Amino acid sequence: MSAAREVLFVAGEASGDLHAAGVATALRALRPDLTLAGVGGHHMRQAGVELVEDTSRMAVMGFVEVLRHVPAHYALLRRLRARLRSGRVALLVLVDYPGFNMRVAAEARRAGVPVLYFITPQVWAWRKSRLARMAEVITRAAVILPFEEKLLRDHGIDATFVGHPLLDRAEGLPSCEEARARLGLAAEGPLLALFPGSRAQEIERHLDPFVETARRLEQQVKGLRVAVSVAPTVTIDPARCPYPLVQSGSLMLLRGSTAALCKSGTTTLEAAVAGCPLIVAYRTNPWTYEIARRVVEIPRIGLVNVVAAREVAREFVQDAVQPAAMAEALLPLLRTSPERNRMRDALGRVRSSLGRPGAAGRVAQIASEMAR
Repeated sequence: MSAAREVLFVAGEASGDLHAAGVATALRALRPDLTLAGVGGHHMRQAGVELVEDTSRMAVMGFVEVLRHVPAHYALLRRLRARLRSGRVALLVLVDYPGFNMRVAAEARRAGVPVLYFITPQVWAWRKSRLARMAEVITRAAVILPFEEKLLRDHGIDATFVGHPLLDRAEGLPSCEEARARLGLAAEGPLLALFPGSRAQEIERHLDPFVETARRLEQQVKGLRVAVSVAPTVTIDPARCPYPLVQSGSLMLLRGSTAALCKSGTTTLEAAVAGCPLIVAYRTNPWTYEIARRVVEIPRIGLVNVVAAREVAREFVQDAVQPAAMAEALLPLLRTSPERNRMRDALGRVRSSLGRPGAAGRVAQIASEMAR
């Protein structure tokens, strides 16, 4: 077999594309001798990665929703299998997207290609039985939550805690007042941020109850302003949402906000990093929820609560996503109150536990060593 000089990245959705691009940029500086190829999006392309497949067609979620994408995934898996067996791939770098990427890892293992997994499957949430399989197919793991390193190491996986990549985006965050000024939002009065989600199906399920929650709070909090965070790829009907939209500025909006109503996920950790009190809400397909309810092994779904190992932010899941109850939970967070002070202290502790900035550089260093 000839000497392989390619690093192959696989990132299945927008967030993975962004994180993989950071690693690719750092790796190009460390190892200009390597060719970078992969499955990703425009961030990876801008970082100099030759795209084998664009991920814009792959971003799906949930047990039910993913079924219709199975044929496309298998076709891509066949193409990646051939590439891994070609002899030119020195290293496979997987980023998140576990349902697909664990299959790619198995193919790499069979082809004799080492595997570095960045942002590993959330085995702490469900199906811990996957740990044995991960130990078989992953050469090294770069984990982003503080408790993951020990969990994986205890199950025979060479894991390193590299810190959370969102800390890099949070460096140099301005004051609350400056953040509002940059976003063109009013400087005075309390500001409520709504984060209904980055995917169309999340918007569909969350937007109406989130807007109704804000309307209720406008009647109770004098001078309340409301802004909605949206992904550039999402279109929101103005008839359903009377509030200004903020694109591609989630951390900045959180920094400028008094409190936030967030769908579960990384946004809840962004709120911790920005120091913005929040509550968490999430609805999904009823069948997906019933399956998840039976397999998820942790009592909380908001990442900020998972990292804290307790309920820092109130959670409203599925049928509990009710505007009246959510407004009641948000009310003390929009005012000077003991609840608000306690939450800000707890969010500060969560931020401290996420490590130091520079995760992409540390992952690139590991990749450079493995690609030798």
